[in-house]
Amino acid sequence: MTGSIDPLRVQFDAFKALPRDTPIHMLNLVRLKAQADYPQDHPNHGKGLTGLDAYRAYGRESADLFKRVGGRQVWAGKPEGVVTGPADERWDIAFIAEYPNAGAFLAMVTHADYREWVKHRQAAVEDSRLIRLSPVTPGEGFGE
Repeated sequence: MTGSIDPLRVQFDAFKALPRDTPIHMLNLVRLKAQADYPQDHPNHGKGLTGLDAYRAYGRESADLFKRVGGRQVWAGKPEGVVTGPADERWDIAFIAEYPNAGAFLAMVTHADYREWVKHRQAAVEDSRLIRLSPVTPGEGFGE
């Protein structure tokens, strides 16, 4: 089974159809490959990098653009185990990125340089979830 690495066209189109002028949070759940799997024409092919090495390279190379579009990490945590859900599900990295609006996220992922940097992510990730969230002020109880 192939994991979810990049959005399907229908998912990306649905994202683009949502409001673009309000702040958004993006929940990231990432399962890394033990060994990064770069394409043969990539300079890092065959260098023995781990998935974590490649994911960190993705983060380093895209950090300036992420900040320029107004992005920032608002939460990060280390997944320790699944309490509710498939017993075999595991995530290595979990974080929430905030963008001033969906347009900023779209500007980042469609930037010409980003298309090169994302190859590190593609080499690193076995499976992932990227879930758009609309920030709300929490109430006193769950679901409020």
